[in-house]
Amino acid sequence: MYRIGVGVIGGAVIVAGVAMLVLPGPGWLAIFLGLGILSTEFAWAHRLLNWAKNRVHQATDKVKKRTRRKKD
Repeated sequence: MYRIGVGVIGGAVIVAGVAMLVLPGPGWLAIFLGLGILSTEFAWAHRLLNWAKNRVHQATDKVKKRTRRKKD
């Protein structure tokens, strides 16, 4: 029952996050929060969350490198 509850709550948060991508609200934050909730019980969600974190870190590193070049 606990696993089903985690799945329902995590899924609902992700669906709300997807809706907030086009509606006002912190869509990406809600999606990552939903994945965090799901990753407490599901290995696939944990792997997806780690993949997404790595992609975000790569993107921020690229932006930081660009801004350093422009300053020089």
